[in-house]
Amino acid sequence: MRVAIMTGDVRVYYIATKVLKEYKIPFLSLRVGEGIPYDVEVVLTGEKDQVEFPVKVIVRDENFIDDLLARLEGRKRFQNVFIAIDPGDRPGMSVVADGKVVEVHRLKSPKDVEPVVEMLEKYPSAKLKIGNGAKRQRTMMLKALGEVLGYDYPIIIVNESRTTPKVGGIESSSVVDIVASINIGLREGRETTIGDVLEIKEPTKREIEHIKRRSRELSGNITISSRLAREVALGNLTLEEAIEIHRRGRSR
Repeated sequence: MRVAIMTGDVRVYYIATKVLKEYKIPFLSLRVGEGIPYDVEVVLTGEKDQVEFPVKVIVRDENFIDDLLARLEGRKRFQNVFIAIDPGDRPGMSVVADGKVVEVHRLKSPKDVEPVVEMLEKYPSAKLKIGNGAKRQRTMMLKALGEVLGYDYPIIIVNESRTTPKVGGIESSSVVDIVASINIGLREGRETTIGDVLEIKEPTKREIEHIKRRSRELSGNITISSRLAREVALGNLTLEEAIEIHRRGRSR
């Protein structure tokens, strides 16, 4: 495993060499355009450098070391890597490798799957785990992932019962979603595919009424139609999108 620095930026070179020496990581210094030896695994470079290499880490400041170590560990040391997701309005996501938490993130919405795809690219051997709760948000997320990864992409469904902790006696979603994703990453689950999970059934009248009630709570004064509530239940729209569609239709 070898690291190479390839940059024409003096500042980038200084930061990279300083941090690599602190972490006792051996490296090669190469000029931009110079041939890269076959045994180099990762190239450190600057944003303005034109460097073509499959695995690059951009050096902006000393924090590049987190990305570099994750790539080196993910490729060299870890045997089992899982990208784990706790579905919800703001899904928690973690990278659990050989029982060790490597990274944690909080997604913006169930449709915010770009960070998930980035993690799968960053850890090529990783398997994707997702909790079986929050059915509506989970369906929405799986649809978004299916469009990017394909509906035959393998996933592991995990029973997320008792994965969500309580912090100080009250649930604090900014923390518990991430902790729940870590617990999901540590649990065994059922292997399946995105397409198999998305065997969607018509929502019940109770589910429709629940979504309409949530629309009133979220908007303050808007009750979306049963048709829009059905689309939300099926994972085709977020509740926010349905409220906005209803609002636009009413303003015409």
